[in-house]
Amino acid sequence: MVAVRPTTYAGLFMVTLATLLYELLLTRIFSVTMWYHFAFMAVSVAMFGMTVGAIIVYLRPAYFTESRVGEQLANVSLLFALTVIFSFLTHLAIPFAPNVSLLGIYSVALTYVVIAVPFVFSGIAVCLALTRFPAHVNRLYAADLLGAALGCVLFIYILRITDGPTAVVIVALLAALGSVLFAVGSASARRVRLAGAVSLLLALTAVGGAILSARQTPLLRLAYVKGQVEEKPLYDKWNSFSRVAVFGDPERLEAPFGWGLSYTYPTERKVHQMLMNIDATAGTPLTKFSGDLGDIEHLKYDVTNLVHYIRPNAKVLVVGTGGGRDLLSALAFRQRAVVGVEINPDIIAAVNGTFGDFTGHLDRNPAVTFVNDEARSYVARQRERFDIIQVSLIDTWAATAAGAFVFTENSLYTEEAWKLFLERLNSSGVLTFSRWYFRDRPGEVYRLTSLAMAALKQLRVNDPRQHVIIVRRMMRGAGRNGVGTILVGREPFSTADLERVEQVAQEMQFEVVLSPRQALDPIFTALATGRDPDGVVAKFPLNVSAPTDDSPFFFHMLRSRDLLRRELWQHGEVSFNMKAMFILATLFVVVTVLTLACVIVPLLLTTERGALRGAFPFFVFFAAIGVGFMLIEISQMQRLIVFLGHPTYGLSVVLFSLLLSSGLGSYATQLGRAPGAVTSPALRLGLLLAVLIIFGLLTPSAITWLQESSTAVRIVAATAILLPLGFFMGMAFPLGMQLASAHSAAITPWLWGINGATSVCASVLALVIALTWGIAAAFWTGFACYVAATLALTSVARRA
Repeated sequence: MVAVRPTTYAGLFMVTLATLLYELLLTRIFSVTMWYHFAFMAVSVAMFGMTVGAIIVYLRPAYFTESRVGEQLANVSLLFALTVIFSFLTHLAIPFAPNVSLLGIYSVALTYVVIAVPFVFSGIAVCLALTRFPAHVNRLYAADLLGAALGCVLFIYILRITDGPTAVVIVALLAALGSVLFAVGSASARRVRLAGAVSLLLALTAVGGAILSARQTPLLRLAYVKGQVEEKPLYDKWNSFSRVAVFGDPERLEAPFGWGLSYTYPTERKVHQMLMNIDATAGTPLTKFSGDLGDIEHLKYDVTNLVHYIRPNAKVLVVGTGGGRDLLSALAFRQRAVVGVEINPDIIAAVNGTFGDFTGHLDRNPAVTFVNDEARSYVARQRERFDIIQVSLIDTWAATAAGAFVFTENSLYTEEAWKLFLERLNSSGVLTFSRWYFRDRPGEVYRLTSLAMAALKQLRVNDPRQHVIIVRRMMRGAGRNGVGTILVGREPFSTADLERVEQVAQEMQFEVVLSPRQALDPIFTALATGRDPDGVVAKFPLNVSAPTDDSPFFFHMLRSRDLLRRELWQHGEVSFNMKAMFILATLFVVVTVLTLACVIVPLLLTTERGALRGAFPFFVFFAAIGVGFMLIEISQMQRLIVFLGHPTYGLSVVLFSLLLSSGLGSYATQLGRAPGAVTSPALRLGLLLAVLIIFGLLTPSAITWLQESSTAVRIVAATAILLPLGFFMGMAFPLGMQLASAHSAAITPWLWGINGATSVCASVLALVIALTWGIAAAFWTGFACYVAATLALTSVARRA
């Protein structure tokens, strides 16, 4: 049997660190170069590539021998490092085609295969380490998970100091250092020199890239984003959940930016402005401000600022400051004070630092206060009350590193969030949201109406319609879409409020679509009154019910029964929903086909039937824990990110805690293990089931009880929830591998492949379940998988 050297543990640690770091980095890169829908593909492609790597080990036993394992670990780790660079450059050269077409399917499939290549070599390295040293699998698996856990934290800090492309070079450097460690362990001087030379070259490139990035002259600029050529930005800054860029000419006068600017605004009045975007999609203007309120007069003509006409001299809370537009709006209306809550520190730094002279250094204005925090978490901790809470078209369409559809914005569009916002208003306070208004199917504004009614009913309001006003500004010409603004009062709107809104709407050529006095169509009437005798809401092709924290997907409105109705695909938000669903469906097909072709079929063709005799319970076990771990991990991540108050904590607390505790659980399987004991695996998995039940029930309640606590308390609570889950889930894989190795060492790559293949599919399945039935359903489906795994392993243990 080959001895395990300390450098083997260290090399595996470096490889898995680089692997998870690259996986997380791809969520950021995909969100910029393609659409946010693709970000969760990074999880799938990483697991697919690693699974294929394991199958290659299985198919070539004569090549991957124990006597050569040290050399081979060094070789494949170096190939991992080199292919990270080349696959990334190739990805940037692949034309992006997100449309529902054959070209779109080909584009997704080609990207998937190209990006998977480095993970194949990573998979070979990890599989060799875990299968060629069976007596040490506990410690090796622990090193594997500990490396991945550190990757979560390192990812955050790397993107604080450099950009995405340079971070890719750092990933390659870490993989190359893993190769150096493996080469030292194999006592091959030639391999040490080769891996060392590559590491040195990558280190110099990474340092140079970081320096150039800090000077805003990056080593590699993303020339193509989302299928279009991007002009050179004036400013470009990455972090773990966004890429912020600023474009434009600060000296050029142009028509003022407006979400819903009135056509009565004098066209001859120009302003100096630039555009800031997040992940090459969500735009927010930077407006030149000298302190003269005449510079920002245009803001009084925007439908998003309607609330200021009925609540003067107010204390205002702005959610999502962006380039400072809504803060300037409060100043333009001479409001008493304004607090701007912005989750992205790089946006605040750009507005007040890099472009502070242009924007007027709003942070120095005594009436303005900036807060770097997640808005819902911040509001929950406040005891003071506000006269106005304003949220204007907040949707970055950006993926956090925790995965797409887990957006900070979605946490603002739930019943629980709106109830909280209304509770933090003064008695005469007003909550105002603005969203796109699509004339034929204004699904987003309908859904805002549902949210308002649901939140008001939770506050025991008897007649919610008296508390709601909706006004729209429609564009002229083809399409005639626009922006709708909803005002939700803590108290019923007065006659004076209604008359003032109607007066402003008439002067600005806006339209009142819902108020206590009128409703534009039967759907608004049904939503506002809660009475729908004709079933118009149920017949509407979009789901406009109020989202909840358990199903916080505000922008996902397509019902499953309407997915195949092509006539809906080109309408407003439906077309964007369809792109997301098309990508999800395409990814699922690509994952399934590639998994069958690259994992299952090769195993079936090359395995002797006798070797698989009695292996079925093992197949069930490893498939079940593959699906179960992903479902539990993703559902807990979705629950806790909002609770913790920042997407970065999705990595530094949630993912880190799960991986770290899983590593400790793996290591603990060797402690106190009695050889031949048949109850030990069943007992430990039984404890896992008990822990899953306890924390599955406890987590939602704990989030509710502690949402107003300090950040430190919430981090401790989240960690306390996650550590037991990860600890016991981390035991499952090595327990199963120990029993499988005792049964037949020949089937261990099979089991690795099955575990990886089911994990790949589960990364998509978790999203499908959460979108369709809610986050809790995803968690309990994961629990059911662990029940199946326990039954399967118990049957094996009884035979032993």
